[in-house]
Amino acid sequence: MGKLATYALIGLLWLLHWLPLRWVAALGWGLGGVLHRLAGSRRRVALRNVELCFPQMPQAEREALVREHFGWLGRSLLERGFLWYCSPERLQRMMKVEGNIKLSEQVDRPVMWLMPHFVGLDWVGPAIMLNQSKPGSSIYQRQSNATFDVALRRARSRFGTTKLADRHEGVRSILRHIRDGYGFLNLPDMDFGPKDSAFVPFFGVPANTLLAPAKIAQTMKMVVQPVVVTMLPKGQGIRVTAYDALENYPSGDLEADARRFNEWLEARILENPAQYFWVHKRFKTRPPGEPSLYQR
Repeated sequence: MGKLATYALIGLLWLLHWLPLRWVAALGWGLGGVLHRLAGSRRRVALRNVELCFPQMPQAEREALVREHFGWLGRSLLERGFLWYCSPERLQRMMKVEGNIKLSEQVDRPVMWLMPHFVGLDWVGPAIMLNQSKPGSSIYQRQSNATFDVALRRARSRFGTTKLADRHEGVRSILRHIRDGYGFLNLPDMDFGPKDSAFVPFFGVPANTLLAPAKIAQTMKMVVQPVVVTMLPKGQGIRVTAYDALENYPSGDLEADARRFNEWLEARILENPAQYFWVHKRFKTRPPGEPSLYQR
């Protein structure tokens, strides 16, 4: 994307943040319909993921689930304008926070927030930072577009999540931030290759699963709290659910902890399957000798 197009996109997000949420939600749903038609490769990835995870589901239901998923995905893209530009007061009115979002203020250990990839994921940071006083840190994937990278960094730092550790720097910078008193907003359910990972069942399919969450929590003696975002229909708002801290996590067995979290995540996905991030190649990395699951 060229610089002019990038500025146009950023300008569009700025313009959209002035509109009512229900209007932007309708526009986003329409965008999702367009993306479902045009983004053929991502549509195929989503359909394959759903097929692997729900093999008993009829084909027509899988296709309907993926169409709905693209609707939520389109909404999430346009509603980022609110996250980037709305006042804290307006964002608070949009969010319905459930559970103990202030946990980090009530424990004498650092907190790791596990943030699985539901489409409304970007609301977690503001929800946490606007509702408690402890600062947070997260790992940041540098964007190839320098103009967009600057805008995204500014947006993700505006509510106190000021420590953005570049993924290329490794985990050392995150450990340093945690020692300095920062919590850690951690995305545990992506496939980043075999390093520091193990093949753990995810809906019965061996999935390359990060061991780092439990390993970091164990090293830094952290309390681990999952947080899930649900986008409500027709612009009714965003529900952010802060679950109880996971008991006996980490347990000392990294693979057992990864398996336990995957099971927990499966249950959350079944509650709202269309909002999980199905367009990611969750099963991209395969055990040695196994063929790709995405070549049909």
